[in-house]
Amino acid sequence: MGLRERVSTRTGTASGLEWVAVGLAVVTGSIHVVLGLAFLPDPIAVAFVLAGLGVAGALVLFALEVRRRLLYALGIPFVGSQIVAWLVIAQPAGVGDVGPLEAVDKVVQIALIVVLAILLVRTP
Repeated sequence: MGLRERVSTRTGTASGLEWVAVGLAVVTGSIHVVLGLAFLPDPIAVAFVLAGLGVAGALVLFALEVRRRLLYALGIPFVGSQIVAWLVIAQPAGVGDVGPLEAVDKVVQIALIVVLAILLVRTP
């Protein structure tokens, strides 16, 4: 059996809430890669691309069913640290300082943290 068959079989075990987490992770990971590429050659661009690639790596591990509960546990501080880093770097003074893409990303990240916390509690 090839990798393709194993991945499609294993992702078939994902619950609806896990698929919500996957969707949220895809959105925030994509935003980080797109923004990172847009910021080039600024050094902060590397951090954005790496964050997006980190999410992609987690999605691959999820698809391969590699210690999903650990992924949830590590995902919470990973995503949380991105929110904190954004607050420190961007220093938004109010809603007017937050662009639409930033707003979408922060809402998605907060939702992802909530979903990951629920999955962590529910997963034996």
